[in-house]
Amino acid sequence: MSEKMLFIDEALASLQESGLYNNIRAIESAQGAWLQIEGKKVLNMCSNNYLGLANHPRLVQAAKAAIDKYGVGPAAVRSIAGTQSIHEELDQEVAKFKHAEAALTLQGGFLANQAVIPSLVGKTDTILSDELNHASIIDGARLSSAKIKVFRHKDLAHLEELLQGPNDGRVLVITDGVFSMDGDIGDLDKIVELCEKYGAMSMVDDAHGEGVLGSHGRGIVDHFKLHGRCDVEIGTFSKAIGTVGGFVAGSAKLITYLKQRARPFLFSSALPAADVGATLEAFRLLQESDELVQKLWENARFFKQGMQDLGFDTGLSQTPITPVMIGEADVARQFSALLFTKGIFAMAIGFPTVPRGKARIRVMISASHSRGDLEFALEKFAAAGKEMELIS
Repeated sequence: MSEKMLFIDEALASLQESGLYNNIRAIESAQGAWLQIEGKKVLNMCSNNYLGLANHPRLVQAAKAAIDKYGVGPAAVRSIAGTQSIHEELDQEVAKFKHAEAALTLQGGFLANQAVIPSLVGKTDTILSDELNHASIIDGARLSSAKIKVFRHKDLAHLEELLQGPNDGRVLVITDGVFSMDGDIGDLDKIVELCEKYGAMSMVDDAHGEGVLGSHGRGIVDHFKLHGRCDVEIGTFSKAIGTVGGFVAGSAKLITYLKQRARPFLFSSALPAADVGATLEAFRLLQESDELVQKLWENARFFKQGMQDLGFDTGLSQTPITPVMIGEADVARQFSALLFTKGIFAMAIGFPTVPRGKARIRVMISASHSRGDLEFALEKFAAAGKEMELIS
């Protein structure tokens, strides 16, 4: 490595010394309640596969059928020659599921924020953003060149103070629906009311609310009955839906406008048909039955209560996301490693993903977990916690 690149060695050494180096494990099986990693069978407690759809037989078959009909690649951006009929079918299915006038699907949830935010506001405008919003919102806001004002997490008084201005140009208020590290729910109902009061646009990224909140997992807009009132709804397929991709839902005019202005839509190839076909099947499955969503919540309540009974701190979560608060990043990583030896795959999360001193094991409950799986997890968490003197 040349001298001008030596900073990389220094940065990596610093990460390892501070306990912040992230050891990425390779999974040798399909996503499910149990995984094979490094030849070892372990209980999966950290993927975002909330409803167990990532390897659902109906989605697998739908993906295969889409390949047979449309091939493996779109060969173009959607705005030129990459929009296949199955893409338009998915746009319509998402809008129907979300009870929105229209929807536009994109290559990922991260890209959805980069597509939408710079299309709505620019350097003469203002963004008001919750301090704990996801990195994709932060990056999308930066790309817009708008003036960014950050309001304290879920602090509605602070948000209203900022809305009172003065603010430049158009004002866009953005919040996560479910905050991914702590599992708490954004006060979207009150945020929308404030936006209506002060004439600001409202936008929510509901990546961790899709398939979790609302009737049949329709998300936070449905949870708060805000259909037609929240201006922009961003979502992802890579979590509860079990596939890959993202979307924006809202008014028909908004979607028409984004088709003309959203750069990731205009300059990046469309989703492959296999992903689109599987995603279509996932939405149809959810509209048929609420069973998986109910199972997810049942599992979450059981596991959280069990962890609290053991003496673990599960933070402020209001959703199946279960942060097991540890404190220091190096301790959290040691705990994660010990859990792995006991058959539990649960990754540690530390700085910069969460603030220093707030490292945790971020447990993700799934509808695919059986009661026996969760009892096994509680037993191993208890054993590891006592071994490291995290609980008595």
